[in-house]
Amino acid sequence: MDLKSGYPWWAVRNGLVHAFPPLQQDLRCEVLVVGGGVTGALIAHELAGHGHHVAVIEQRDIGWGSTAASTALLQYEIDTHLLDLARQYGNEAAEAAYRACAEAIPALGQVARGLKDVDFKRMDSLYLASRHRDVPVLMAEGAARRQAGLDARWLGREDLQARFGVDGGGALLTRQAARVDPYRLTYGLLQRVQRRGGTVHDRTVLQALQSGARGVVARTEAGATIHARHVVLAMGYANQHWIKQRVARNRSSYAFITDPIDAGVLGPLQRTMVWESARPYLYLRATGEGRLLVGGLDDAIDIPARRDRRVQGKARQLMKQLQHWFPQLDPTPAFSWGGTFAETADGLPFFGPHPQWGPRVQLAMAYGGNGITYSMIGAGLLRARIERRRHPLQELFGFERVS
Repeated sequence: MDLKSGYPWWAVRNGLVHAFPPLQQDLRCEVLVVGGGVTGALIAHELAGHGHHVAVIEQRDIGWGSTAASTALLQYEIDTHLLDLARQYGNEAAEAAYRACAEAIPALGQVARGLKDVDFKRMDSLYLASRHRDVPVLMAEGAARRQAGLDARWLGREDLQARFGVDGGGALLTRQAARVDPYRLTYGLLQRVQRRGGTVHDRTVLQALQSGARGVVARTEAGATIHARHVVLAMGYANQHWIKQRVARNRSSYAFITDPIDAGVLGPLQRTMVWESARPYLYLRATGEGRLLVGGLDDAIDIPARRDRRVQGKARQLMKQLQHWFPQLDPTPAFSWGGTFAETADGLPFFGPHPQWGPRVQLAMAYGGNGITYSMIGAGLLRARIERRRHPLQELFGFERVS
């Protein structure tokens, strides 16, 4: 799959961090993780850290798929509002999903600790009401989140103008967000997996799987055979090719990153990410170098050549939207890109076994706007499944909810 267009910033900034060898001989392991992006890295890291013998294979270079195009806004907020999720699944389930996302932010911080230059930093999140009619919707949403024990403070028009210089009807402000360099995080986690006795192989393409009662046999295009007790398919959007059931639709999103901006000009944006209630929404956040990463303008394009042609025009539109909210900014875009992402009907991910493959093949489909947050939750959920323990989110985040 061609997952990105243009010049994704993380790959430009970091280059090839570390070379992992392709698999050239047969292999045995307890858990085979297929996919070397940030989702596969978090899952492999979780398993290896709890004593499981893990092998990871990736068809490209590590982190070179959608991870390289990720904008890595780490939030507890799901694209589907808490109130809307409660109408679908009930208050208890909806609140459990939101609280799990909130708990995943500090958990990601713990995982990132000790890794070099991953730029993990806690941030605030400002959720703007894009239109006047969105104000009562966000106020009700904030009340529901506070009732669930989540951080969500309402800023009215005057407070919004005084604190952020934004002319708008209001916004929800939370302190449960963070940023990270997803590309370096992925490399750092997989190098740590190696140090814990695991093996990592890139440029290794999975060709076939055969799942049985006692294990799974995987075969690569190069002819290697891998015997594993369990397999986790963490191939991002390519996972959809391995099940007949359609559970998500692919879309494209666009982004650009600026040259470094003076701290005095960035002001509160140094520590606050911003997104809005319009769909598709504009979002932005600063990096540790003082660059501003701006994204959004999602569309239904799933043809790489068409996405390629839209990157520059989308970057110009994003700049106009940025200056609508922050007219004091006049940044210079340095790199722009587009990338594939997938979304589910309810905004929730899928983690766990699919009936098509049986209990020894787990799928990790961290789809939606907060995929890295979901992946942190999914790592623990899949470990619980492999260890035959119950996880409180296994039905809500599993294929059971669409069966």
